[in-house]
Amino acid sequence: MPSPRPEKGEIPTKNRTRNIVLAGLFAALTAVGALIRIPLGAMSLTLQFFFTAMAGVLLGGKWGAVSQAVYVLLGLAGVPIFTRGGGISYLLQPSFGFLLGLIPAAAVIGAIARADNSRRRTVLACAVGLLVLYAVGLPYMGIILNVYMGRGLSFWRILRDGMLLYLPGDCLKIAVTALLAPILRRALP
Repeated sequence: MPSPRPEKGEIPTKNRTRNIVLAGLFAALTAVGALIRIPLGAMSLTLQFFFTAMAGVLLGGKWGAVSQAVYVLLGLAGVPIFTRGGGISYLLQPSFGFLLGLIPAAAVIGAIARADNSRRRTVLACAVGLLVLYAVGLPYMGIILNVYMGRGLSFWRILRDGMLLYLPGDCLKIAVTALLAPILRRALP
């Protein structure tokens, strides 16, 4: 007996199951990416954004964002998958805004990249997603460092410590994403 056809706008069960599995996989990969770190400035250089970008490009905006939301929620629930552990107290870490920013970054990357599979479009999508990540992470970092911790850092110091030190690595992550994404897209059904 054939399975009933999905209603208009509904994702077929097979695709939904595939997307749930892939979202879980990218949540796990992002957790692994947090463990691969190079201490640099106030935070560490990790592969979290790389896996976020790959999730957005390969899964699309909705499921890419779901994968990152799962990652962040697991970490907040106490699973030690952030660079310095996990738990609700992580909300007071200066870097937590960047973790929150992974969710809309994946959504934006997926929304932009899905329109065109070209490498140029992938680079554009990842660059815009990175801007979103910094737009969420830098203000959060500034609030935690200056208001909660009372450090009194200038805007330029926060910009340097929270973004400028990491841009070369982020550009490399975007380049690798643009190289790998077309290959992985062909491999995914």
